[in-house]
Amino acid sequence: MRKRRIHFITAYCLCAVLSVSCILQSAPANVYASVESTSKKIKDAEELKKATEQMKEATELKKEGLRDQKQELESYLSELNENLTQITENIGQIEVRISEKQEEILAAQADLQVAVDEEHGQYELMKKRVKFMYERGSKNLLATFFSAKSYADFLNKAEYVDRIEEYDKKMYDNLIQMRTQIEEKEASLRAEEEQLQSLKKQAQTEEMKVNSLVTSTNGSIAQTDGQLSAAELETAAYEAELKAQEENLAALRKQLAEEQAMIAKAAKMSWRDISEVQFQDGDRDLLACLIYCEAGNQPYTGQVAVGAVVINRVRSAAYPNTVSGVIYQSRQFSPVGSGRLATRLALGAPSACYQAADEAMRGATPVGNCLYFRTVIPEINGTIIGDHVFY
Repeated sequence: MRKRRIHFITAYCLCAVLSVSCILQSAPANVYASVESTSKKIKDAEELKKATEQMKEATELKKEGLRDQKQELESYLSELNENLTQITENIGQIEVRISEKQEEILAAQADLQVAVDEEHGQYELMKKRVKFMYERGSKNLLATFFSAKSYADFLNKAEYVDRIEEYDKKMYDNLIQMRTQIEEKEASLRAEEEQLQSLKKQAQTEEMKVNSLVTSTNGSIAQTDGQLSAAELETAAYEAELKAQEENLAALRKQLAEEQAMIAKAAKMSWRDISEVQFQDGDRDLLACLIYCEAGNQPYTGQVAVGAVVINRVRSAAYPNTVSGVIYQSRQFSPVGSGRLATRLALGAPSACYQAADEAMRGATPVGNCLYFRTVIPEINGTIIGDHVFY
């Protein structure tokens, strides 16, 4: 009888060992595949980060070039403003000179008018003297000559008449010469005024040209400022992208470390067969309510898969060996910490969730020996059912 018991125990242990061996062979394979995929994702993420860093560096170089360009434009604008100030001052000086020339022209015109008036006056005096001497009759003139007491006196009186005529002619010629000089002076002043007006027009043309350059340069500076602002935003976007990529890399490296730890743990842990699991009163309600909280809006297969993850942990030596121990283990299932599970336990779960719990407790598992699930994200490889990825 004792030998039969020994043989029975030996056979039972052998079956258990074979069962655990099969489980170990399947579990690490999934984990190894996940580790390999995560490593590739880390490599891809590092390459993407490197490319982003290069683009950011190119943007920084672009910003530096734009700053240099802006500095050159501002220096050029400063020169233009100085030139514009000088041109404006020159125009002001030319306008003062034009005003002075116009005043000189007015003075010359006044002098000319005086000269013309004096010329006319002198002419009228000459006419009057001629009229007095000649038009009053020859008797007076002859009487003047005949009244001479001597030949010398006669000559003196004749010379006197000649001198009067010479004086009148000289005065008249002087007045004509003065008028001519004033006319020439006026003409010269007008020529100078025209030359100044020409200089003023040239300066105004140059002023318009410089003003146009100032406007254009201001526009270029504004455009460069806009490009700088865009480059700043681009740099900020690259920095945000790099930060997100670094966070993603950190998450991937953490995930890789966890998966590598899972490999080490999976190599050492033992798994129980479903037939060895002892369910307690209330486990069915607890599992059904957890399934509802985690996957109530998911396909039925996904609900069974959530139940299978709980049962897989119960079977694994790395987790508590009871349903309640697994579910209430610290920081494992969010509905426990939020209080949703307790509320659902008070209300009960739908029949479909109870049916999924029953299948899982019988050993049904659409996700093999997966121990984890979460919302689908690109960083996690595994079996996707509905909105969850199981790994």
